[in-house]
Parts: sequence; C-alpha cells; structure tokens
Amino acid sequence: MGLLGRPAEREAIERLLSDAQAGRSGVLVVRGEAGIGKSALLEHAREAASACGFRVETSVGVEAETQFAFAGLHQLCAPLLDRAGELPVPQQAALGVAFGQRSGPAPEGLLLGLAVLHLLAGGAEDGPVLCLVDDVQWLDEASAQVLAFVARRVSAERVVLLFARRDTVAGDDPLAGLPEMRLDGLGDSDARQLLATAVGTPLDETVCNRIIAEARGNPLALLELPRGGSAALLAGGFEVPEAASVPSRIEDSFRRRSAHLPAETRLLLLLAAAEPTGEAALLWRAAAELGIGPESAAPAEASGLLEIADRVWFRHPLARSAVYQAATPPDQRRAHAALAAATDAQRDPDRRAWHRARSVLGTDEEAAADLARSAAQVRARGGLAAAAAFLERAAELTPDPSTRATRALAAAHAKYEAGASEAALGLLDVARTGSLDALQRAQLELLDARIAFHLTRGGDMPGTLLDVAKTLTPLDPTLARETYLHAIDAAIHAGHLACGCGVLDAAEAARDAPPPPASLRPVDLLLNGLSTRFTDGFEASVPPLKRALEMLLDPETCIDDEDLRWLWLACHVAAMLWDDEALHVLANRAVRLARDAGALSALPAALNAVASILVIAGELAHATELAAEESAITEATGAPPLPNARLMIAAWRGEQPKTLELYATMVEEATERGEGATVSLAESTLAAFHNGLGNYDAALAAAIPPCKHDDLAYSSLALPELVEAAVRVGDHDRAAAALEQLSSRAQASGTNFALGLAARSRAMTMTGPAAEEHYREAITRLTKCRWAVFLARAHLVYGEWLRREGRRQDAREQLRTAHSMLSDMGIEGFAERAARELRATGEHPRKRTAQPTDALTAQEAQIARLVATGATSREVAAQLFLSPRTIDAHLRNIFRKLDITSRRQLRDFPLP
Repeated sequence: MGLLGRPAEREAIERLLSDAQAGRSGVLVVRGEAGIGKSALLEHAREAASACGFRVETSVGVEAETQFAFAGLHQLCAPLLDRAGELPVPQQAALGVAFGQRSGPAPEGLLLGLAVLHLLAGGAEDGPVLCLVDDVQWLDEASAQVLAFVARRVSAERVVLLFARRDTVAGDDPLAGLPEMRLDGLGDSDARQLLATAVGTPLDETVCNRIIAEARGNPLALLELPRGGSAALLAGGFEVPEAASVPSRIEDSFRRRSAHLPAETRLLLLLAAAEPTGEAALLWRAAAELGIGPESAAPAEASGLLEIADRVWFRHPLARSAVYQAATPPDQRRAHAALAAATDAQRDPDRRAWHRARSVLGTDEEAAADLARSAAQVRARGGLAAAAAFLERAAELTPDPSTRATRALAAAHAKYEAGASEAALGLLDVARTGSLDALQRAQLELLDARIAFHLTRGGDMPGTLLDVAKTLTPLDPTLARETYLHAIDAAIHAGHLACGCGVLDAAEAARDAPPPPASLRPVDLLLNGLSTRFTDGFEASVPPLKRALEMLLDPETCIDDEDLRWLWLACHVAAMLWDDEALHVLANRAVRLARDAGALSALPAALNAVASILVIAGELAHATELAAEESAITEATGAPPLPNARLMIAAWRGEQPKTLELYATMVEEATERGEGATVSLAESTLAAFHNGLGNYDAALAAAIPPCKHDDLAYSSLALPELVEAAVRVGDHDRAAAALEQLSSRAQASGTNFALGLAARSRAMTMTGPAAEEHYREAITRLTKCRWAVFLARAHLVYGEWLRREGRRQDAREQLRTAHSMLSDMGIEGFAERAARELRATGEHPRKRTAQPTDALTAQEAQIARLVATGATSREVAAQLFLSPRTIDAHLRNIFRKLDITSRRQLRDFPLP
C-alpha cells in the first residue's frame, strides 16, 4: 500500500519538488526513530518526483560500510558520471581519485564538494533532480561531509536533496542546522488502519489497543509486532508485555522470524547482512564458498526479510542488523572469510582486506599487512577516516608488539588528520605499550602535544613542544627545528596567557636548536628570526625575517606543503615589519592556493585574513564580501565562524553596539582558550575604534596591553594608536616612550608604511614647523602604501593640527581630503571626526550620495566584481564554490538592481 497519513509531510515534500521545477533548489532532513516511516516518506517522494519528470538518484548508508571512503557518495553519483567530462579538470580529477578511477593527490573536501555540486547541477540541465539519501547515520564520514557541504550550497540548480537520518544514533551530525522535519508516530486512526492491513483478520479490541499503545504510532512496529506475537497475545492479550523500546522490539521481531529458518538460509542471510554493497553476484560467489545453493534463498524471501534479484535488498536496516547480531561470532567470521574469498583482489582489494580482517580470531600478520596496504590506497583517495580505521584494525591484528606499536602510531596520525583527536589519543596509548625506537617515541610525544594544542589551545603547550624538540634534536634535526618553531608559534599564540613557558622562554630554548642545513628553507629563517626577535629585540630580527619573506615571495620558489604550513606565521611576521606589500601578496597567495586545492580547513582562515587586510586598505565593501564568503563556507562545513574580520569591519565602520558586542565575545572566548594573541588583536582594533570616535581615554586603555605584552604582530598595530591616544589625553611621557619604540622599529623595518606611521606619530608629539615637516613626510610615504586608511588619517591629523594653528584654509583642504576618502571607504567613525573638524572651520562637509551598488548584497557585489573582470559564470562558480546556475540567478538580481542588461555593462559600472 502507499504512504498512509502524513498530510503535512507530503505537502512539504511536494512543495520542495514544485520549487525545484520553478528553478529553486531545496534540502530537507527527515529525522525520527527506526521504523517511524522515513524510508516510506522518501519512497513517496520518489514516486511523486518520477511522476513529475524528475531524475531520481539514491544512496543508502549501511552500518557495515562506514569505513569505506566515499562509498555512499559513489552510489549517488555513479549514474551521473557520464557528465563528469563537462567539469573543470581539477574537479574531474577529484572525483576520479575519490572513486578510485585514477591516481593522484588526495582531493580536498571543498574541491570534491564543488565537483559533486556541479555534477548534480549538470544533471539538472535536462530536468530537475531528486537525490534521496537514506540512513545517513550509516554513511561513511567522507561521503557525509561532502553531501552536507553540497546541501548547504545548492540554490538555483533545480536539485532537491532529501535525507533520512535515525535520530537515536550517537555521533557527529554533519547535517545539523539544515532544514529538517521530525517524524512522529501515526495518529490513532491511521495506526488502526495500518494494523488491520498487517494482520488481515479481525483482532480482539483489547489486543488491538495494546499493540497500538506499544507501537506508539511507529508504522514498522505496527507491521512487525503482530507477526512476532504469540497465539496467546493475538487471542486475548494475556502475555506480559516486554519493556524494550520500539526499535528493539522490531529488531527482536526480525530476529525471531529468522531464527525459524533453515540453517543454510540463515547463513545466506548472514552473508547478505555482512556484505553491504548489495551485489547479488558477489553474494552467490560467497555462498558457493560455503556450499550454499540458490534454493536456500526461497525461505528467506518468503519470510519477508529480504529480496534477491540483480541486487540484494533487506526489508529494513533493522532486519540487516538483527540478522548479523543474532549470528554467533564463529559464524560471523565464516561469513567474512567467504566474502573475502569471493571479492576480486584486483578490482576491490580494500573491501577484500576488510572482510579478511573481520574473519580473523586473535592476530594475523598477513591480514594486518593487507589492511595496512589498503590504508595507504584509501588515504591516497582522500579517505582519511577510512585509512585511520584500516590502520587501527591492522594494529589490533598485528602479533608482533613492535610492529603493532608502529601501526598504532600511524593510525593515530591518520585519526588526527581525519579530525578524530580523541580516538587518536587512544591509539597513542596503544603505541606506548609497544616497543618503539627513540625517534618513534619522540614522534609519538610530538603528535600527543599537537593533539593537546588542537583540543585545548592550552597555554602550557609551548613547554611541552620544547621538551619534544629537545628529544628530537639528536634523532631528527630537521624535525627538531620545525618543532622548535611549533613551540615558538604556540607561545606567540598564547601570548600573555601562556602558562609557565612564555614566548621569551621558547625563543631562548630555540637557540639550542640543531644548526640549519646548508640550503636554508623558509622554516629555518623563520626560526632564526623569531628566536632573535624575542631574545635580542625587534631590530636584530629584521634581516633574517626579511630573508624568509623574500624567499616565500620569490615567484621562482616552489612552495611545498611544508612551507605552506608556515605561511600564516609569515603573514604575522609581515604585519610585524609593517611590510604591507609582503602581507598582501602572502595572504592572497594563501587564498589562491586554498581555492585551487579546495582546502576545506585552510580557505576560511585565508579569507578572514585577506578581509582583515582589506579593511585597512579602505576596501570595506570587498572585505565584507570575503567575510560573507568565509561565513558561508564555515556554515556549510559546520565549523565555527572566525570573528577577526567581522570585528575589524564593524570597528572601522564606527558601529558602536556591534563592535563592543563582538569585542566582548571575542575576548571572552579567547581568554577561555588561552589565546593571548587573539585578545591583543581585539584590543588593537578597539583602540582604533575609539580613536575614530574621539574616545581617547578608552583608546589609550585598549592600546596599552598589546604594546605592553609586545605581541608579535598586534603590537605593531597598537603602537601608532597608543601614540595618538596618549597625545590627545595629554599623557606626553607615555606618548614619547611609545614613539621612541615605534621610530626605532620603523627605521629597522625600512618600509614606507612603517616610516610613514612613525612620521605621523612624531608630528603629533611636536609643535611648529618641525611638526608640519613630519606631517608632510607621513603623507608622502603613506601615499606609496596599500593601506589607504592610514593615509586618510594622516590627512585628518594634519588638518586638525592646521586648524589649531589657526590656518583654517589650509586645514579645510586637508580635512576635506580626509573626509572624502574616509566617507568613500565607509570608515564612518573617522569620517565623522573629520566632519566635526570641517564644521569647526566653517565648512559643511558633503554627504555621501547613495549608489545603486548599495542595494547589492555582499555576495552579489562579489559576483559583480568577478564578472566585471571578464570571468565566466563557470569560473566564478568554481571560485565561490557555487554552481554556474546559481551564479546566473544572482546575475539576474544584480542586473535588475543596477538597471543594466549585460555583463559588458558591469565592466564600466563603478563597483565599490
């Protein structure tokens, strides 16, 4: 019979399908307990969609297949792979590697997600597509993450993604936050109708009421409980009811039903339950290994537990689990051994190795070695979670304690890289029990420290990393140097919140690092420069740090994975040196590399950094676009959003309530985690915010801590703010001390940005013609820099000084320039300060006129900006991790808002 009841749920499904036909994609996660009707609702969606001309693709998660990377994704995408040739080459490669069709570097999650999004969008070109994904809780982790990403990015592709997830299964839920529908039990009338259908004969009213009460409206329970009931129950309800939950009762019903089948039939059912691919030919090959003939299938099919045709289908996932759990461990091992023998070692070595491993009692080096080899192959396809599971089982099967410890250590590394830090710690405990050599034990302690830092961001981590670095020094000098730099980096991150070992301690300890190799790498120069920075001072550290930046900036230098690991530390160094060009190039290179690789973890941080840089470049509109993109990606991946750029945007816009709220949250969370550097960034930003509003006492209070703590990068931001605030409140001694430090460091840095800031700050502490000379020097130098906000501020303070000198006409010229620049950039706090000064000279500043582009959203503005450069919809889609159809939908809105009709007109349009 068809779906019974559920009118509201049917309507929601039909509305999704209707929207897709109209060009709007949709997503829905159906949640509920086992047997509640999720699969039936998906089947209803299939029938309704097929009747409307939809293409329907499906994937079903299977508990036994959770360790096979991309198995669920391959189920869904395999019928669409004939269109893979239409994808950009990097996306084709990502799909091919993930599905084991070609070799290559493991694909990053974002790139693979984009490939799947474009594959579905391509499939929808001929008509809308419905994707049904049942039992999501049993999908392999890699597939679940990719599909969750795709679900958060569909928009105008004519694609509907309908998921069903059992809500009683523990574990992370990548679909959390997506639109959802929770299924409850059927109403009394529908429940009675379904029960009558299941029994087929009139029931005693007492029995009927009891079954309905026990089933609690669960449709599968209403169908299965009568089948498992005894004659006494059905006759009059005299037996005492069991206290098990409804899913357990259903599973017990399936178990009882299988228990009465012939022995060979039960063994055939066990084979089917242990092999989740549903490949009938494989099932029969395995059955032949056990001497089971085709005639054994008839009783199983007659019982209603499964169907065998071209594919093998269980009536319900609970039936599969009931059959497997009811089998004895020896029978389970026999089944897996038969499946291993029946699985083609050339075509599917990973699955064969997994079945073989499940067939072993105790230890087996040959099976363990097979799993370890398969782990390497799975890892190459990007299946980190699967590789970790294979290595973990390989360690369990390994008889030799030394080899077991080595494999456990490798499994721990894989678990950590797959994001399972707690599981990695457990494997490190296993590795500790074995016989590791000195280098392996040091590597174990290094991984232990990195996991602890990842989990806690604890201020005690620098000391732990230093201990590991010292241990590594005679064993692996190269790794030792990198670990010393890890320790300094951790100490910089902890800042003034470090526990025990601070940045000075880490820098002094790094003096004992092994000598660098003859051919210096960026990591070697960074280590030398940063250890010098905190032991011998800023000025002494400039030469090696500049050489490190030059090496990373050299287009002839090939940046490998090891260098990329230190790219963000290099960005902090560039900020410390006030090297605006290096900071701009390195941060944008990080974004480009992350985009090209589809790096799931790296791109949001890279976008956040570039957005922050764009703020002080005066490009707030562009910064807002990138911050919005970062937020969209972190939302799509389930990661927490990064606050830095949003705080800076709000602060430089002069948005007081929002800035103070973001600041308080950022400081509170960073303090809890022990992230002193993040606190310093927030304080430096707050100092600029208050200087813009003219709240100089508050600006001084905010600028003092990062300067006092001498944070690596953020003290460079705070020093000019401190000088300005101290001068305005009359704290001349503090202003002079800060200026002396700023001037010395600026001379060592030698960049126009540093020297311009120093000249501006020096001018503010002086009077008479000497002051004017430094104001003019500041403007000249800052004109040559990227950070236009500070040029505008130089015009502002020069104009303020001229007005106080009584030179109103000269003051108007400077203040007019400052107000115009700041207003156009959206730096409202400082713009209003300039406006007040202009009014004091007797001039009324102009108000910024509204622009058509003001109506664009941040994402629309970003798309318009990219299209204006000549990028195609496909190219823009690849960059923003959207589909070309979604880009075209946004363009239609952009054209309407700007009252234009073509891409060509965008090129001449004044975008912000």
